[in-house]
Amino acid sequence: MAGTGAGTGTDRDAHTQLRRSLGFRDLVVYGLLFIAPMAPVGVFGTLDAKSHGAVALVYVFATVAMAFTAYSYAQMVRVAPQAGSVFTYARKGLGESVGFIAGWMAMLDYLLIPAVAYLFSGIAMEALVPAVHRWVWTGTAVVVTTLLNLWGVRPAARVGFAVLAMEIVVLGVFLVSATVVLVQDGPRRGWASPLTGDGDFAPDAVIGAVSVAVLSYLGFDAIASFAEEVTGGSRQVARAVLFCLGLAGVLFVAQTYLVALLEPVSSAEPAADPRSQGSAFYDAVDAAVGTWLHDLVALSKAIGATFAALAGQAAAGRLLFAMARDRRLPHRLSRTDSGVPRVALLISAVVTMTAAVWAARRDDGLDHLVSVVDIGALTAFTLLHASVVGWFAVRRMEGPPSWWRHVLIPVLGAMVTVTVIAEASRTAQVVGAIWLAVGLLVLVGQRGRGTERAS
Repeated sequence: MAGTGAGTGTDRDAHTQLRRSLGFRDLVVYGLLFIAPMAPVGVFGTLDAKSHGAVALVYVFATVAMAFTAYSYAQMVRVAPQAGSVFTYARKGLGESVGFIAGWMAMLDYLLIPAVAYLFSGIAMEALVPAVHRWVWTGTAVVVTTLLNLWGVRPAARVGFAVLAMEIVVLGVFLVSATVVLVQDGPRRGWASPLTGDGDFAPDAVIGAVSVAVLSYLGFDAIASFAEEVTGGSRQVARAVLFCLGLAGVLFVAQTYLVALLEPVSSAEPAADPRSQGSAFYDAVDAAVGTWLHDLVALSKAIGATFAALAGQAAAGRLLFAMARDRRLPHRLSRTDSGVPRVALLISAVVTMTAAVWAARRDDGLDHLVSVVDIGALTAFTLLHASVVGWFAVRRMEGPPSWWRHVLIPVLGAMVTVTVIAEASRTAQVVGAIWLAVGLLVLVGQRGRGTERAS
């Protein structure tokens, strides 16, 4: 019986395969949805305070820093164009055990990033409709996007494209409105201040802010999770990863440059009043352009965050699917229905729903989620860079390596991710260490069962 795992290998393969239906545009849509074109809105005030006003320069450096990781993804997706992303790449370059740990750490990121996005959506909708508590909006967003993901990757991509188009239109309205105000009234700060700071330039402050800004880019790597569903081959995935990062970098620099010029107070004020940092972007837009744009940006952020979570949930489901297909998680998660990994998607949705609604019902819930969401991704990125070196330079599986592509770039990328991990909060580091310890215990248990079967 198929339900018990019996049957021919062909039958089992048919139920553990994904359907190829995505093109380059679809990959870009998923990547940009997960990143969110206006991701800096929520962290602008924090970055402005930390960098002494040089927030656009922070995003220039952050884009360059994350380009190392994007390039490593582009190298490895050609080697292993499969759904497991960094789980598969680390297995290829570093071995089975390290591959499991890479997938395990990425799982922490993939399951919690959507929860954060859902919570952002709930918070934004509660601000627009205060009569309904944020946890209701949060739970509703989970249900809607889960149904879309269960429908299939292609239909979800179509809906996602419409949402992404809306976000880009709103971003365009902001860019045009801000430019008109600056031409008419001039900037509140110096024209060069978003690149040099609004006081004495402080290189250490800028570098410190980069460790926060790189978190805005988390999600572009989810594109690699759809490698088995692309019609144009792995080259399409590599192109989409690099394109999404580059486009996101341009959008982030442009919007933070303009809003920094509109900011009516110096960067010292949000530094002295951390409570004002979260609304700094909205406050600057409200004061310089008007409440109508403030509300438009807030509504766009609410909808955009929901569909960023859609892309994240889809990627999480495919990571669970790939690890289960390789017998690293319960094999039931590797089952597909009409090419959709519905069991894995439902499990990821349940976990995400639990975390998001729990956080939505607590005043400090967002702080708890955000503090730990980055560690998994950054650890997985570090192992990704090591995989490039392992596959190309150590094992020399593709012939003589290119020392700048296969050694220098991944080493620099690993240095960036390790630095960001070192700059993370103590809570995040502790949670990451506990999650890693649990993963190691699971790995030891799997080895023990494998030994028993072999004997």
